Amino acid sequence: MKLYFYHTLPVIQQYQEWQNQKLPGHVLYGLTHFDKHGIESVLHDYKKEKNRLEFMVRNWWKIITCKESFDVLYGTSFRGLEILVFLRALGLYRKPIVVWHHTSVTTSSKKLVNLISTFFYKGFDELFFFNTKLIDYSVQTGKIKREHAHLIHWGPDLDYYDRLKSEVHEQNSFFISTGRENRDFLTLVKAFEGESASIELFVPKINIKNGYRELLGDPNQFPNNIKLEYVTGLLTDELARRVAAAAIVAICFQKPPYAYTLGLTTLVEAFALGKPVLSSINPYWETDIDAEGIGISLPYGDAEAWRKAIRYLSANPDKAIAMGQKARKLAETSFNLEIFTKELAEILNKL
Repeated sequence: MKLYFYHTLPVIQQYQEWQNQKLPGHVLYGLTHFDKHGIESVLHDYKKEKNRLEFMVRNWWKIITCKESFDVLYGTSFRGLEILVFLRALGLYRKPIVVWHHTSVTTSSKKLVNLISTFFYKGFDELFFFNTKLIDYSVQTGKIKREHAHLIHWGPDLDYYDRLKSEVHEQNSFFISTGRENRDFLTLVKAFEGESASIELFVPKINIKNGYRELLGDPNQFPNNIKLEYVTGLLTDELARRVAAAAIVAICFQKPPYAYTLGLTTLVEAFALGKPVLSSINPYWETDIDAEGIGISLPYGDAEAWRKAIRYLSANPDKAIAMGQKARKLAETSFNLEIFTKELAEILNKL
């Protein structure tokens, strides 16, 4: 079977980066391994537009005028596909539409918005979710049916990280934070102030919602144990190498404003590299890091709790190593690129 692979990022460029071993395959949501399951892909030519309407119209036109035949429209998000989804709901677009849904389906207090949204979700044939709770909440809205909502065990590209680990010989005791969205870097800074443990913070230079630069200021103002660097772009390969050289991964974020698997990309990278995790609580991960013994979850914005956890793992490196080993084992048995591509392919091939 053949699918049209729609991505909200430049997928052709990213696929080439994966081929050149500069990008882990899991960020391409199965694309790199679909051929193992008899699935061919037509790649969407991504282009960023000035506004969302232009983005939707361009994608609609690009897809309906595609010269290559395909059986299924597969999207890593529905953002930009709205016109086709509504047409599918109306019965005017014949190809099945399946997408990843990164949050739970929600309801609105406004009746008209809710009616439109309910109709919109009729345009999806199948939906993929990262977490069971997201499915439960979504089904409760009445907008989707459970039989069309699928849990996929999204996990890391172990081949990529194994190769990377073989190239990074440096091993240090520092903590590291490489996250982007909704992060609470200020709490991390407060937790490390005055401590003997050190951390490397890689902070997005531009993030309109959080204003990280305005909040944190000049990176040179921090004590020697806190190294802060503002970064532009994804820099996936470069940052993964720093994670490989670090001892412990810190994922500190503000309370998610809605049901969302915030921090998941950073978490699965830690799995692959065998790193223990200190993280803000996230009930929307499919993995309970405390129960699995791979890390410690901490309250939002509680610098003192973070400080205690930092001291504990710093004073007990053997326990930190054991956590990292369990994390890697979890990746090998339950969460990795091979497993989640197989789960996707089983559903896609039925279409």
